[in-house]
Amino acid sequence: MTSQQVLVGAGLTVVLAVGSQILASRLRIPAIIVLLPAGFVAGVATDSVHPDKLIGPSFAPLVSLAVAVILYDAGLGLDLRRLTGHTRRTVLRLVWLGAGLTLPSAAFLASLMLGMSGQAATMLGAVLVVSGPTVVGPLLAFVRPTERVRRVLLWEGTLIDAVGGILGALVYGALVSDRGHTLPGAVGEFLASTLVGLAGGLLGAVVLWWLLSVLRLGEILGTTAQLATVVGVAALCDAFRDDAGLVAAIVMGVAVATLPRYDLPARQPFFETLVSLVVGLLFISISASVTPTSLHHVVLPALGLAAVLVAVVRPVVAELSTLGTDLARGERGFLAWMAPRGIVAASTAATFSSGLTDAGIGGADKILPATFVVIVATVTLYGLTALPVARRLHVVRPARSRPLLVGGAPWVVDLALALREAGVEVLVWAGRRGDRERVAAAGLELAEGELLAAVTETGAEELGLTSVFLLGDDDEFNALASSVIDGQGLPVYHLGRAPWDDTPVAAATGAVLFEGALAGGSASARYASGARITARPAPAEVPAGHALLFTVDATGKVTPVTDDDPSGGADARTAVTFGSVAVPAVDGV
Repeated sequence: MTSQQVLVGAGLTVVLAVGSQILASRLRIPAIIVLLPAGFVAGVATDSVHPDKLIGPSFAPLVSLAVAVILYDAGLGLDLRRLTGHTRRTVLRLVWLGAGLTLPSAAFLASLMLGMSGQAATMLGAVLVVSGPTVVGPLLAFVRPTERVRRVLLWEGTLIDAVGGILGALVYGALVSDRGHTLPGAVGEFLASTLVGLAGGLLGAVVLWWLLSVLRLGEILGTTAQLATVVGVAALCDAFRDDAGLVAAIVMGVAVATLPRYDLPARQPFFETLVSLVVGLLFISISASVTPTSLHHVVLPALGLAAVLVAVVRPVVAELSTLGTDLARGERGFLAWMAPRGIVAASTAATFSSGLTDAGIGGADKILPATFVVIVATVTLYGLTALPVARRLHVVRPARSRPLLVGGAPWVVDLALALREAGVEVLVWAGRRGDRERVAAAGLELAEGELLAAVTETGAEELGLTSVFLLGDDDEFNALASSVIDGQGLPVYHLGRAPWDDTPVAAATGAVLFEGALAGGSASARYASGARITARPAPAEVPAGHALLFTVDATGKVTPVTDDDPSGGADARTAVTFGSVAVPAVDGV
């Protein structure tokens, strides 16, 4: 290709990747539903976006490293301390039983329905083992299932990507080599790749701990250091054993997520932006490799294959994986109805299909288009049905609010207790040790680690946060925090600045709480003078000497009093007030 064609192809790929994600966000659908057809149409319209022509033989190793970055990012959302008991047992079973049952089932069906040779069908079976956080995560964010279901599916999707990647590499190696592989030999090869990945991941975790915790690199260097470490370690592991870098990436991510969060910085927006861009570029590039001719005799059989995987194989895997656990019937049912295929399936198919075709494996040219059809079918099906299925099975998280109160002053603790008394699940974050001890002593749930870690999109989803209230006395901190949190997608509210304070401070974003009445440390001063926070039935007249702070409706939704809404919610059941005169609360509120 000429330099002009390379420039056009690279620019078009980036524009399509980002544009598809923007369109998907506007339509409130998983981005993959837009990315795959966009890449396919672009591949039909022009050769400039075809990765084999745009990048050449470097495409396969670059895909492997890109997937490693994606899996590291997914691992950052997985805390081993939360994987216990029946949840851990279910996840491990879903991974091993899922791989053990899906591979032979898909291989048999592919041979029967697609007319592929046994060798090519086995490769396709290995490809279709994986699920993946790039498709599971957005679907779960939209459905908002209960915490345990969400945790099981995210862990399964992340771990089985590494397992599937290694299986794919082993199957490919066995097919293109002249020597056969016995079962003990295949198991040994798998364990060797896993051990290389584990060793590399542990080494990378030590390096990351030293860089982020000992050297305490800043935001920019800390983020780029993570990227360099993940890419470097994954490349080194892949050089020893194919796809061992995927295991290493997950190990590093989980290790960083599990270490004490007060020692390590949260994921930075740049890293999350990079991962989003990488996902988009991969989907556009891989789907551009699929031609209309290759789909001609594949679509209907591949749809039949997807139907059997969805309606038979996955339910059997889920049922066997949850036997003897305490998962409720609805939780088991939703696990049985959630196994979309994503970027690792696409990248594995794109990486290995051409090599098998060149090796003369019968039907190998059908691996990529069949995978493409299965990905589109499963993502579309689950994307359209996941929410109604979750509602029918009663595994959707309640719509009630779960605010994060930022601050540990006595009046903030009193406010959190009053909201909890009104039936609201409250989470509190405090930076000072004394404030944290006060929050813990009151029996309130304390958010661990850095504030930014809790309010990022992934952190907020994991904690179930719906809003953030900045209740500290430091105007400069509130201004900085509000501007950062506002970019994370959560509604943010702050106390505002005292009218007499003319200190130069950056303007805060978000709504001003309580019409600015408690700004400038006045809340702490009023509390020290005897004012107290009370939860009482509403609607009712606010007692003299009391200010209305929040209202809570029958569903548990919290509405703060702000400049824009000075009356609180219209359907309030409970009012939370702050006043200097002690007024007894009504029992049962």
